[in-house]
Amino acid sequence: MQSSDPSTLERYITRLLTRGMEEQVFPGAAAAIIIGHGRDRVRATGAAGMTRLDRTGIAVSAATFFDLASLTKPLATALGILLLIDQGRLHPEDRLKDLCSCPVPADKADITLARLLSHSSGLAPYRELFKNFPPDFGPVARQELITAILDAPLDYSIATEHKYSDLGFILLGDILERVTAMPLDVFFTRAIARPLHLEQEIFFLPPKLHHTISRQSFAATERCPWRGRILQGEIHDEHAHLLGGVAGHAGLFGTVTGVGSLCAAILDGWQGRSSSLQISGKTLAGALKPRHSDTTWCLGFDTPSAGYTSAGRYLSRQSIGHLGYTGTSFWIDPAKDTILVLLTNRVHPDRGNKKIRAFRPWFHDRVMAFLLGKE
Repeated sequence: MQSSDPSTLERYITRLLTRGMEEQVFPGAAAAIIIGHGRDRVRATGAAGMTRLDRTGIAVSAATFFDLASLTKPLATALGILLLIDQGRLHPEDRLKDLCSCPVPADKADITLARLLSHSSGLAPYRELFKNFPPDFGPVARQELITAILDAPLDYSIATEHKYSDLGFILLGDILERVTAMPLDVFFTRAIARPLHLEQEIFFLPPKLHHTISRQSFAATERCPWRGRILQGEIHDEHAHLLGGVAGHAGLFGTVTGVGSLCAAILDGWQGRSSSLQISGKTLAGALKPRHSDTTWCLGFDTPSAGYTSAGRYLSRQSIGHLGYTGTSFWIDPAKDTILVLLTNRVHPDRGNKKIRAFRPWFHDRVMAFLLGKE
């Protein structure tokens, strides 16, 4: 891995993002590249495009907040579970029937934390449960939604397949709240963000905090047909909205620098280096490798699949990462000591734009080729 001058790298990644914006992959995007560690660590950010497409939009920058969508799963929920495992308060083989806040039917009673984290629980990937609710939220909607998840039939027998599931991570968020006796957003801030001095860079945004933000500093997402408005500084995911903007599968907002710094803390802790992330290297090392030979899933994190992958051609198979529906992603490569973060609002003004699928591996390949001296 060749060393790069940060300003040169920033110009290069800004050029790549500008091309994506011009080809209408997304209205706006920001990216962060982090290489190395300690005093030799190099950080570079780039940005292009606008926060929204009408006249109220402003230029995206490294300070723009993006709806991180499913990056919530690894960066908040999985890290929270791993922290409690590290403290001895949870164990990967703890069962759902002993942890959930609602009664658990017999067919789901023996689902373990490890099965939920590695998407092999038997729960369906997704159900449009929100359509059974008006577009508001509260304790009643919360309990009804969790009960609906538990009452729905399993999609497959536990441990026989791996199917990425939003529903499983909604239950994990509920478990975290029950075990810690505090709301998930409060736990995330206290246990993960604040020790890293990131509480102003990556956070949940429940409605009670909407009056404290400038919506212009947030990248807009979809014109939501269910809620009847363009969402900006408001969670895109419908089920997370029903849960008050705070859920185990979605809800985090963050800047590209905030996500990059959290990823760097994960990498440092994983590699046994000094880190303010309060999870031991042993626990991280045990969690951040695929659980079974027939899946790419670790505990809450994904790894590159063989053949075509959104991670591109150059990241090692030991890399971990995750994608978010709104157009967000990160990859952490321990072999190359490199982190790639890409945040976009590709769902603005609607979710029909799928160009991000081709852009992600192209972007990752161009950046890595540049760093490896092949570009």
